[in-house]
Amino acid sequence: MSEEKTQVQNKRKDLDILNKMKNLPGGLVIIPLVIAVVLATFVPQVFQIGGYVTALFYEGNACMMGFFLIVCGSMIDIKQVGMPLYKGVIMTGTKFLLGVIVGLVVGKICGPEGFLGIAPFVLIATITNSNGSLYISLSSQFGNATDTGAISILSLNDGPFFTLIALGATGLANIPIKSLIAVLVPLLIGFIWGNLDKGFRDACKTAQPIVTFFMTISIGAKTDIKTILTAGASGIVLGLISAATAVIFFFVINLLLPKKERNAMGAAIGTTALNSAMTPAAVAEADPSMEGMVSMATAQCATASIITLFLCPFITAAFDKWMQKRQKGIYSPEGWAYDKVKAN
Repeated sequence: MSEEKTQVQNKRKDLDILNKMKNLPGGLVIIPLVIAVVLATFVPQVFQIGGYVTALFYEGNACMMGFFLIVCGSMIDIKQVGMPLYKGVIMTGTKFLLGVIVGLVVGKICGPEGFLGIAPFVLIATITNSNGSLYISLSSQFGNATDTGAISILSLNDGPFFTLIALGATGLANIPIKSLIAVLVPLLIGFIWGNLDKGFRDACKTAQPIVTFFMTISIGAKTDIKTILTAGASGIVLGLISAATAVIFFFVINLLLPKKERNAMGAAIGTTALNSAMTPAAVAEADPSMEGMVSMATAQCATASIITLFLCPFITAAFDKWMQKRQKGIYSPEGWAYDKVKAN
């Protein structure tokens, strides 16, 4: 009887804060960002007391990003071959190419300041990145196991690696080759260890939300409320641009797939992941001339991730309904989902 009372009391005491933040759209980025920004605005000295506090909450971004890249690398499963591998490659490649093209065009026309306050490197960061969790969720409804398996390759666009490659290749930033290697090494460590040790991969998956939370605090500690408010409108525009790419991805990716494999999942990568908010700081680490843009870019990326989080499911569902109505792709007589059409 006493054990039951203890269990009940423990349940009452458990506030389940982490899961509540995870369930809130963008919670793992928005909440620590707001906390850090408020503290940095009104009591900035709290991050400057020295020791472990300053090392973790103010100067810890680079270290946290390295850990985050190890976590991302561990999620890439080398065992995913065949159609999952093919889908992952064309999705990742298409997102990268479109991000580079958009960033390059804007950079050439508008210069490094971009348009509406959105710098070219921010466009690249948001378009080349995608929300893996949302993709997996949508694949369970609009795709099959081959679509879900594609996340192993699609996970490569987590973090700043592709953004740094794109910026260096286009000349929009001065990215030394050492910076690219420095990003690649923790990715490879995570990739190798994760494929040799499933327990390590599971541990990294559990740790990812915690790393994201504390890394976002170290980013927000160098920002103030004025910057966040200024970035609001441009962040919404950035989110709408990122969501609009879902239409392009839907048609391009389906052109590259066998007819019976075509579905709405191409649109499901028209998102910006929450962790894109950490990319501007990583870019500034590689190219210090970008330091002045980090605060604004971070807020813009965070806002864009929320916009795409809400819009992408509706866009994906609309394309799925369109294909089902016309019996295309997976809904054709040769497709695996043709039974759904007959049932309707």
